[in-house]
This record gives sequence, structure tokens and C-alpha cells, in this order.
Amino acid sequence: MRFLRAAGLVILLGLSASLASASPAVPQNGVDYITLTQPQPVQTTGKKVEVIEFFMYHCPVCNALEPLLEDWIHQQGDRITVRRIHYPLTGQSDPEAHLYLTLETLGRLGDMHEKVFKAVHVDHIRLNTDDAIIDWATKNGIDRAQFLDAWNSFGVTTRLRQLGRIAAQYQVESAPTLIVDGRYLTTPALESGQMQGADRDMVFKATLNVASKLVDKVAQGK
Repeated sequence: MRFLRAAGLVILLGLSASLASASPAVPQNGVDYITLTQPQPVQTTGKKVEVIEFFMYHCPVCNALEPLLEDWIHQQGDRITVRRIHYPLTGQSDPEAHLYLTLETLGRLGDMHEKVFKAVHVDHIRLNTDDAIIDWATKNGIDRAQFLDAWNSFGVTTRLRQLGRIAAQYQVESAPTLIVDGRYLTTPALESGQMQGADRDMVFKATLNVASKLVDKVAQGK
């Protein structure tokens, strides 16, 4: 009986250690996050901390992270501002990045952002060409002429061409990636490397925990 109790204690301690590693109390630079070589300017003032998510619509990890990320953003309240940047995987004409910028310009991210994820990952619609995207957008309630005006606008096309340079400045090489205060980078890929055998949701929660700690770190210095 004592042996069984001792074994149970060992298992419990192992589980506790595992959970602790999933939620590091003090995230370590170079392990749980990376400090950017060159800090980038932020688009926020006062006490709020800027958080940027680099994502891709077709990325299954981005899609799986999305609901947890939205909950995390809600929990942070007004202490953060959030920006999203679509990683331009295929270069300066990346169709999905073009779609995101167009929806942003039209003020339609609120009702369309989630629909795009659903179209790709649930309905299995391939939004990987300009024609497919324009057709999908018009079928989902956006006036074709308005969509094309924004799609072809100087502002959208200029920002689209700049995305590769912006990603490089933030040292982003994959998605999803979170940037806190233009200085700190964290990503599920970093946490999964520290959490062998952990399931995806635990890795996501650990990543968002690191982001929370980084927000705390920045906020304390404001």
C-alpha cells in the first residue's frame, strides 16, 4: 500500500511538473520567447501594450489557435491593442494576404474574418487564387464592384508588396507568431519544443501564457 501511495505521488509530481512546464511562471528568453534584434515601432500610446499576430488563413494551426486567441484577447481587456498581419507565404502577390487587406480596408473583418477560416478549413474551399477569392467574396454578400475597388486600390496593393519586408523586420518565418510590444516574439513552435508529448491545446495555452507574461513585463515598464 505504501508503494502504491509512493507511486501515486511520483505520478502526481510528474503531472505537476508537466503542467508547470506548460505554463512557465517566468518565461525564458531564447526558450519560451525571442527578443528581436531590432525592436520595431508600435502603433499604440499610453499604457496599452501592442500585440501582433502573424497568421495565414490556410494554416491549420492558425485556425485551431483562433478561438483560444480570441478568448485570450477578451481576457486581456483594454490593456492591449491587437493587430493582425497575414504572412505573405507566396510573396508579394499572396492571394490570402490580399484578401485580408481588402477586408480590412472595407471594414469587413468583423463579419468576414471567421467566415474565411470556415470556408477554408470546414467547407474546404480553395481560396488560393485571385479569381477564387473574388468569386467567394461576392457570393458571401460583398458588392463585387466595391470589393474590386478595394482589391485594386493603391493603398492595398502597396501594403501587400510591403508584407515580406515587414515580416522580416519582425524576424517572422512562420505562422502563427505573436509579437509583443514590437520587441518579443513567441510562437507555439517554441513551446512545443519544450513540451514533448503535450497535446495541441496545452501548447496553445502555454504560448498564450507566455504572451500574458510578456504583456505584464511591458506594462510594468510603462
